Formats: sequence, C-alpha cells, structure tokens
Amino acid sequence: MKHNKILSGLIITLSAVVITSCSDSFLNVKPKGQSLESNYYSNPSEAYAGLVAAYSALNTEAGNSYCNPLGPENSASDDCYAGGGGPSDMNQWQAMNDMNQLTPAQMPVDMWNVNFVGVKQSNLILSKIDGVPGLSDADKSRYTAEAKFLRADYYFNLVVWFGNVPLFTSPQTTTEIYAAKQATPAQVYAQIEKDLTEAIPDLPVTVPTSENGRVTQGAAEALLGKVYLYEKKWTDAANMLKDVNGTPGGTSRFGYHLLANYGDIFNPNNKFNAESIFEVQKTGSQNYDWSGWGQFKSDVYSIMIGPRGYARTGDNSTAPNYLSGWSFNPITPDLVDAMVKNGVYDPRYKYTVINLDSLVAAGQCTYAKSQCYAATGYFMYKDAPLLQYTSATGVKELNFDQDLIIIRLADTYLMEAEALVMANTDLTRAQALLDAVRARVGLPSVPVTMDAIKHERRMELATEGVRYFDLVRWGDAPSVLNNMENGFSKHFTAGKNEVLPIPLSELTNTQMVQNPGY
Repeated sequence: MKHNKILSGLIITLSAVVITSCSDSFLNVKPKGQSLESNYYSNPSEAYAGLVAAYSALNTEAGNSYCNPLGPENSASDDCYAGGGGPSDMNQWQAMNDMNQLTPAQMPVDMWNVNFVGVKQSNLILSKIDGVPGLSDADKSRYTAEAKFLRADYYFNLVVWFGNVPLFTSPQTTTEIYAAKQATPAQVYAQIEKDLTEAIPDLPVTVPTSENGRVTQGAAEALLGKVYLYEKKWTDAANMLKDVNGTPGGTSRFGYHLLANYGDIFNPNNKFNAESIFEVQKTGSQNYDWSGWGQFKSDVYSIMIGPRGYARTGDNSTAPNYLSGWSFNPITPDLVDAMVKNGVYDPRYKYTVINLDSLVAAGQCTYAKSQCYAATGYFMYKDAPLLQYTSATGVKELNFDQDLIIIRLADTYLMEAEALVMANTDLTRAQALLDAVRARVGLPSVPVTMDAIKHERRMELATEGVRYFDLVRWGDAPSVLNNMENGFSKHFTAGKNEVLPIPLSELTNTQMVQNPGY
C-alpha cells in the first residue's frame, strides 16, 4: 500500500534551507529531523520549512521507477527509446517506450507518488498558514500563493498523465483517502485554474538570485497559459501567454528574452538565465553516495543517459569528456532524420544529439555499444554527463548539477503561436513568434501553420520532455508512434493510451477505478 506514504500520516518530515548565494538552491534541503504535525507551524521559520517541504517534490530525482520526469517522458516519445542495459532494465520505462507492454503493474508508480506527495505538502501548508504566530501578512500571502501554484503544478502533472485522479484540496485522514473517488479531468482542470488565478497577484514579478527556484508571476502565468492550451481554450491561452512573452524577440515585462546562443540555455554555468521561466535547481555539492538512493537533489538522470563503457581515446581526443553512464534514452533515428534533411543539419542538432559512432570511427573514443539496449549510436547532448558538471567529492555518478528546466521562453512563444493559429486570430503575431524562435538559430521565416509549429516545437524542444504530450494533445500519437522506422517497437492505442493506467498498488482497498482499457 502506498497511500499512507503519499497522502496521509501524522508525522511529517520538514526541512530547512539556507539561502546565502546564487549557488545555493532553494531546494537544497537539509533534514532537521521529524516533528509532530500537531506541534509544528508555531513560528515563521517553521512555516517557511513547511513551504520548502511543499517545493521538495519538484526536486525528487530518483525512485524505483522514476529518476526524474524526463526518463518516462522521453521513453514514451519518438525522440528516444527507453534504452539501458537490456529489455528489462527499468522495465517501467520499457513499458512507456512500447505501450503495448504498459499494464497497471508496470506503471512507473513514482509518477503518481511524487506528485501526490507534493499535493499533500501543499495542502498541509495551506491548512496551517493562517494560524502561524508572528508570520507577516506579506509572507502569508506569498507562501499561500506559492503553495497554490505548487498544488496546481502537481495536479497538472497528474491529470495529463492519468486523467482520472482523486482531487484533494485539504489534508485527508486515512479513512477519507480510502473512501475518495476520482474527480473528472474537467474538475481537476477547474481547480488548477482557480489555484493559479488566485496565486498570480501575490507572487513576485522577479526574485533575487538568492531565491532562485521560488515561483514568480511569470511562471504562474506560463503554467496557466499552458493549462488553457491543453484545455483547448485558445483565446485564454493566447492572452495569458502574451503577457509572459511580451514583444516577440524583445524583453518581456518579467525580464524574459531569448538567449542569443541556443546552447547557453542548457549550460549548468548559466542557470536561471533570461530564457528560463520555471526551473528546478539541482546540486552536486551534497556528496551523495549509494545509500541515499531515492532522496537525491542532484541530477541522476544525467548519468543514466551517458554511454556505457565510455572512454576518450588518447590525450588529444576531441570527444566529449563524459563519465561512463548507463545508456538510457538513446536518440531515435527518427529524430535524427527530422533534424537532418538532405544533408542539411538543423542548427540545434549539435546541442541535441551526439553521434557517438562517428566519433568512434574517427578514433576519438570508445564505448560498449553491444551492452547498450536499443543502441542507435546517437546519445543526448542536453543533460549529458560531462565530468566538468559533477562534484569533486562524493560518488561522481550521483552528483551532477544540471537543472531541470520545466518551462522556457521559446516554449511559451510556440504555445502562444499555436493558440493564435487554432483560434485563427492575430496571425501576424503568431508569425512573429515563430520567426523569433527560428531567427535565434539563424533560420529563415516560414509561413505560420500548425505543421510549421509542430515541426518547430520538435526541433526546439527535443528531449526536453514535452514531445509525448504534444503528440497526445494534437491527436498525432497513434499515427506517429505506430509508424516509426529503424528501431525498437513503439505502440500507442487510440482511445486508451491518451492516459496511463492507475498504478496497481494505488487501487487496493480504495474506491478508485482503473482507467478504460487497462
């Protein structure tokens, strides 16, 4: 049973955070022990620790089937295969790769667990905030807004993955949890909209570098615009995203603008840059070892996508200085073919794909391709396990510090363009938004159409975890995922796989029912 872990229990673990410089993450939590919930929230510092606990689920990096959301998301898309060391390695990711294998027992349960832990902690701080002695009105308003944003974000993750989930807006007893039935997606979306709409006015427009990782108005507006887009509320989506984006190619009122160099977006030395809207900071400074599996706030996904048995050849090798990894999420030939047309490479290719076989052929490196399941010779460049981005101490594999960027400006440009095209309004602005994304990488204008936007989103956001959701909401998943060439099978059943199965462990002794078809 997982419900006592996820949504109930009288003991909560609260964490404190020390914010001293831009290198310290808001979510670099240091456990302070356990406290009874009934005795906690007695002063402002405890309220702050409760808020940090609500944020913490964003930064959950490793679990039995999860790692971070990019693993399942990329495995389900046509950008990557699940990969790993064999067909049963992270078997839940293999099931996401080929949804013919996806059953309630194979469902990556941490996708459910992590987000409901976040819901629980958000509800808890919201239920306690009014009674905290000494907490200023300004802090109370801000903490409330942050917690509502977080609850909305966790529920958005749950509704796009699972569709039919229980809706909790206050702490629940164990009896209430077991008796709860699922809400409709429309009910969940309505609560998400309500939380974000209420949160926006009380969130700061910007935060100082010492508070990087805390939610801003821009992040809440971007998420709300994305929610409207998924609900096909085109005008609402376009209006909300317009405020986030400002003038295409310029600087918005939040200070966002497209970076001149596409590759700078993903450089760990350039965290929380002007293109980043919603970003979760990772740390390589806590010296994790294997005893902490499942609790890391570092970037474990990085080592998972590195090639197995990797080594550079000779002192003058031009190959990347990788740490040997576990070969998950190799790039599909399908993505490579999309990025290379008639020998012409999309400018974003070199920041997205590593053609390792070509480097092996040039004598620059070696790797154990025979040990890499679903080997294609192509590996991810974004989030790659470069030695320069890990800690000098601790277990190197477990201490990479690449951040998880959840929403960035080029994404919101293209979402607004999509909403405008679907609404068939202000196509001049839609054209300008598309042009700005392309011009940043030196590409000429093309007429703004849904096909052009779909192509641009794949090129711009490849391997960043959005492709699968795009395919599903466009209705393209059955045709795309069932017709891939040159690789391991992917299947998607229309009318079933638009949502995933409720994990088997979550159904026992509850009133919930399984999603149709599983």
